[in-house]
Amino acid sequence: MLERLKDIPEKPGVYIFRDEVNTVLYVGKAKGLRSRVRSYFHKSLSLDERKAAMVKLVKDFEYTVTGNELEAFVLEANLIKQYRPKYNILLRDDKSYPYLKLTLREEWPRLEVVRRIKKDGARYYGPYVPAGDMWNILSFIRNTFRIPTCRYSFDKPLRPCIQHQIKRCDAPCDGSVDHAEYMRMIHEIRLILEGKNRHLLDSLEKRMQLYSDELCFEEAAVLRDRISAIRKISESQKMVAPELGDLDVIGLSREGEGAAFKLFFIRNGIMTGYRQFLLDHTSGETDQGLLRSFIEQFYAKEIIPPRLLACSVLPEDRAILATWLSEKRDARVLISLPERGIKKELVAMAVENAALLLKAGSHGQDSAGLGKEVAELLGLLYAPVDIGAFDVSNISGKEPVAAFVYWKDGGFRKEHYRHIKMDAVKGPDDYAMMREMVIRTFGKQGHGAGGKGQEGDKVLSAAGRNAAVPDLVIIDGGKGQLEAAMQGLAEIGVKTSIIGIAKDPDRAFIPGRAAPVGLEDGRRGQLLLKRIRDEVHRFAISYHKKLRARRMLESPLEKIPGIARKRRLELLRHFGSIEGIRSATVEEISGLKGFNRTIAVRLIESLSGNHL
Repeated sequence: MLERLKDIPEKPGVYIFRDEVNTVLYVGKAKGLRSRVRSYFHKSLSLDERKAAMVKLVKDFEYTVTGNELEAFVLEANLIKQYRPKYNILLRDDKSYPYLKLTLREEWPRLEVVRRIKKDGARYYGPYVPAGDMWNILSFIRNTFRIPTCRYSFDKPLRPCIQHQIKRCDAPCDGSVDHAEYMRMIHEIRLILEGKNRHLLDSLEKRMQLYSDELCFEEAAVLRDRISAIRKISESQKMVAPELGDLDVIGLSREGEGAAFKLFFIRNGIMTGYRQFLLDHTSGETDQGLLRSFIEQFYAKEIIPPRLLACSVLPEDRAILATWLSEKRDARVLISLPERGIKKELVAMAVENAALLLKAGSHGQDSAGLGKEVAELLGLLYAPVDIGAFDVSNISGKEPVAAFVYWKDGGFRKEHYRHIKMDAVKGPDDYAMMREMVIRTFGKQGHGAGGKGQEGDKVLSAAGRNAAVPDLVIIDGGKGQLEAAMQGLAEIGVKTSIIGIAKDPDRAFIPGRAAPVGLEDGRRGQLLLKRIRDEVHRFAISYHKKLRARRMLESPLEKIPGIARKRRLELLRHFGSIEGIRSATVEEISGLKGFNRTIAVRLIESLSGNHL
């Protein structure tokens, strides 16, 4: 491998280090590939402990030459997102963030929640994290302004649905709503979302007074109620300072090997939310390098960067980062270190909150000690760093599901949780479902991270970036479920430590041991194992209940052959309800778009119970 170092060109690009089983260990970028890659293997240069440990595992490398540093940066971000290498600084986050989208290019604009940003001429407001404030604002707008929530086309008049009957929608679908008045309402909604409530209130109060002077008391009363509602929602909006516009505030705090980020989202001078992140094993990384990695990974998501990032330190590659963010925003983005005023105060507040988060999260740093206790309890050669667990939930084979949860560094990592509907297994066969879940979690998505088996072998996982094989796998169940899971692991060539935990009494079944190990003494390692077992059971049961509830709420139309989604929507749009469809004649149904007499007869017979 070292012989190949001299052949690397001194050009911009991206390099990848792999271990003996081809698992990606690290992804990096460089202005000059040859110098950067050779620096890892130069004996005269000292590496920090984390990178030195990585270099010992490197058995192969590859590189890709790019046209410039920006292209290398983008490629590096995509590869880190794809592989999530163990030795890169990684955010424990794979969430998408909700926005409110106002569809201004439509003739009758609507407001909806989206998690994907498109260049479609719509206005996007957010992100809202946590999403509670967004749902409150959306509920207020829909109740106050009565705009449609459906996705029907209004090209031709339609019969208003129940939303109009309960006074939740003005029903532009029936053709009686004045378009100019509707667009005035949309303009008022924009002012609310942009925090310009004072301007809106002044305008509404003038209109209310005008209606009152003209003795139009009913119209005046509508505006009076709207004004009252807007004043109330204004009190809940976290206004920071209108002059700030759009910016994200990023604070970094570090202690030992740990680091914490606090991020405030401010849009139109209103704080729409925040995010916080704990990182570990950050020794050897500079503050500037950590911030670069944070910005690179966070803004690679479906998110619109603001015009300004106010940071507690300036990141490495600031010019490249700013160029990349500007391309995502379609407008200039600046990255700055504020030196005075309210922006400096906000950065200080973010740093303070990051420090508090880091202090509060220090309780999880004893996970290494917990891992040693678990290893001693179960007779493992290695203390597990991460632990995964599987469970299956079904009642008489109905809506069967399987679940996977993941624990690491003192806490559950919900971004790695999985649940799967067991459609491929027929009948209430828990063993077959457990085997299927193990295979589908660890063996279907391409190369990923490895784990340690009982003999310390490094194994190859085919689990993908969010399903790395953990050092220990827990099966919620006894010997039968455990053997089924072991069969699944063997079929995909994955080796890792595995146990089954049964209830009443709590005990662990370990491969190769005749007698189970009791888990009733209350020691920390035992409590951890039971806690993880209980968490996967909770996760499986909650998904199972969700599917059962959804099944109970299914429309009877979904069970009728030939009545697909478009036809169901057409029926409900025309007749308003299932009862309305039941009372319709064959001629009325067959006259609808996409229907004929045969379908109409089948529909009426099915709803009357003949075919159900």
